[in-house]
Amino acid sequence: MAVEKPQSLRIAVAGDVMLGRTVAEMTTARGFGYPWGDMLPFFGEADLFLVNLECALTRAKEPWRDGRFKAFYFRAEPEAVESLRLAGVDFACLANNHAADFGMEGLLETARVLDEAGIAHAGAGADAEAASAPAWLEAGGVRVGITAFADHPEEWAAAPGKPGINYIPISTNEAVMHRVEEALRAARQNADFVVFTIHWGPNMRSRPTAAFRDFARAVVSAGADLFWGHSAHLVQGIEFWKGKPILYDAGDLVDDYAVDSELRNDLSALFRITNRPPQVVSVEAVPVAIGDMRVNLARGTQRARFLRHLTALCSEMNTRVAQQESGPALTLSPFSASEASRAS
Repeated sequence: MAVEKPQSLRIAVAGDVMLGRTVAEMTTARGFGYPWGDMLPFFGEADLFLVNLECALTRAKEPWRDGRFKAFYFRAEPEAVESLRLAGVDFACLANNHAADFGMEGLLETARVLDEAGIAHAGAGADAEAASAPAWLEAGGVRVGITAFADHPEEWAAAPGKPGINYIPISTNEAVMHRVEEALRAARQNADFVVFTIHWGPNMRSRPTAAFRDFARAVVSAGADLFWGHSAHLVQGIEFWKGKPILYDAGDLVDDYAVDSELRNDLSALFRITNRPPQVVSVEAVPVAIGDMRVNLARGTQRARFLRHLTALCSEMNTRVAQQESGPALTLSPFSASEASRAS
């Protein structure tokens, strides 16, 4: 008896979503839909929508200290989860450097708030086992497994009997890759398509280092179907490795951060990956612009600037960026062998 193949699935992924501080103030004044500007129809076109949640959803008010300096603490009231539900968010990554800004109490409350809202999450939990557990989603007959890590802060690493994040150093040594392989194997048990996501590296970096590229390629070689990075607040180049897309950094989706006039961290993208497991069919980017504590479709000079920058970064990775004939999306695809030869 023939086994029915999974149907195609469109996954939308974005970078950091920070709903605290002045974003929270505007949401209180304008409603839970305010942060999403004119983007809700684009979110709705996806079968699954994945984001990195760059704040705690907690009533805890005491920030994490532990004798160490931390420049920024991000939190929103638990009710802010309604903004995520309104946007159709299906998964929130909790492996990052703000999940425990208000202590492990705040981290665990965030997980409970997401659970109650029916939003899957991974990358943090009550102990090492919970923090490393994959999340599973299903849509259109396709099962998706997601495993989440962060490379900082190490002091928040979950351990047996200790809550925290799923910490991992960036390395291709045997011990680290063994953890990666175990995580991917666990996610694959109940999935047709596996996503590896990680919050990694310093802020405001336009390009991944050679060590980061080696790590991402090793993760794909170990079995990830999609590598999805975030943390830099900037969209970095997209690479296709063994036919699988590597999003080194997806930038930010919504926040209230200061804007660097040269790097323009207010310009980003919503990425859409269409797959028919085990094949990735297409990768698209919808340029967006953050302003007034909300995200909107990028237009005019903002779109043109982002397109130029993304095209330059992607060409360094043998990836072509093409404008579609209709609609705002850009198509990303690997260079042909001859194009790659000329580029090198």
